[in-house]
Amino acid sequence: MRAPDIVRSVNERAGSWLPKLQEVGERLAEEWVTARRQPAPSDAPQPHELRASDADRERIAQVLQDAHADGRLSLEELEERLGVLYSSRTLGELAALTADLLPAEEQPLNLDGRPVSAIFKKEQRGGRWVVPAEVAVTAMFGTTKLDFRDAILQNRRIVINATLVFGGLEIHVPEGLEVIRVAKDKTVRLTKQPTEPGGPVLEVRTTNFAGEVKVKEPPRRKRRR
Repeated sequence: MRAPDIVRSVNERAGSWLPKLQEVGERLAEEWVTARRQPAPSDAPQPHELRASDADRERIAQVLQDAHADGRLSLEELEERLGVLYSSRTLGELAALTADLLPAEEQPLNLDGRPVSAIFKKEQRGGRWVVPAEVAVTAMFGTTKLDFRDAILQNRRIVINATLVFGGLEIHVPEGLEVIRVAKDKTVRLTKQPTEPGGPVLEVRTTNFAGEVKVKEPPRRKRRR
């Protein structure tokens, strides 16, 4: 018996609806974030304008040396880029030196300040990334992961505006970084380990429907007897 046309049509297109649904979801998420985003102060430095540290320079130097070792950079190119590296002052100048050597997700510096959206998928941001004063996160039937263990915080208090619809937000923090959740005028402390008064704080503001926020802390240090 031959299946009805509508059944055959659905079967043939079984894998075609998900990418379209993801695209629609991402557009809606972007519009939602834009609608509630507050204008940034005019004097706030952009990630690429921040001053680089010696540790950041060493990260870049290692990538350049690895690229020379496997033949992606000639000795002349290596020496030229190292000269630029040690005379550079900002993170933007450093990031440009490895832009053509590694894919975006493997770059030693991440200056991407765009919202993090996971629509029917998983998205993450971590490594050495510059965290703006406000971070927009959207997870619809997906999971977002934010890793702050090696991040550069632009403010002592970072606000995460999270929209969770059957989605999850997973946050990894180093020692000393406190995480609180604010929802419907109720504030809950999510980190268990003690932090210093006046230390950095992540404030997670959630608009969610069946969403979940998880915080992962480093293991507790054993007390010396």
